[in-house]
Order: sequence, then C-alpha cells, then structure tokens
Amino acid sequence: MSYVDGYLVPVPTANQETYRQLAQTCAEIFRDHGALAVVEAWADDVPQGKINSMYTAVLCEPNESVVFAWVSWPDKATRDAGMKRFMEDPRLPKGDMPFDGKRMIFGGFAAIVEI
Repeated sequence: MSYVDGYLVPVPTANQETYRQLAQTCAEIFRDHGALAVVEAWADDVPQGKINSMYTAVLCEPNESVVFAWVSWPDKATRDAGMKRFMEDPRLPKGDMPFDGKRMIFGGFAAIVEI
C-alpha cells in the first residue's frame, strides 16, 4: 500500500498566487524524489464548525484561507528517502514563506484502502 503525507496550512488569502508558485516548485521537487502525486487545494467549500473545523485546527485568522494538501508515495521507505532528499534539495526555497508554518499541521499516513 502507498504512503501519504498530509498537510493543512493557513495562508493569507492575499498570498494565494505566491503560495501557488511555491507549491508548484515544491511539487516538482517532490516528484523528482519519488512522489507519485502532489495535490495542493485551496479551500472552496469548507464549513466552519461549531466545535472544530479545518479553520480552527490551524487557528485560521479572518484574512486567511486553508490549504489542504497531500503527497502520495509508493511506500514509506520511498517517502523517507525522498523526503530527506527533498529537504536537502538546493531548489527548495529558503527564507520567508507566504504562510505561517508554526500553524501548519502535517503528518504521514499509511494507506488502508486504495481503489
């Protein structure tokens, strides 16, 4: 079964295009290091919850949107090696990011159903 890295990221709405460009660059680097697919999706139909939601999970501020993203890998070993190479890749942008990384939520997931 495959392995997936998942992310929720709060991004200032005004930074949508800047974030998209960063995501495009990162997607190309991920693919070069073994990822099968990379998807970055801007919130479009995401309800505000009464107890919790994607917005509250990342402490989204009124001027921000949520990005839901994932990177699919063939397996965990490929992901571990690919992620290491990704982090060391000189093409990876350095410096200020168009989002608050301290509020980003991420994690790795082993697939249990694939159709």
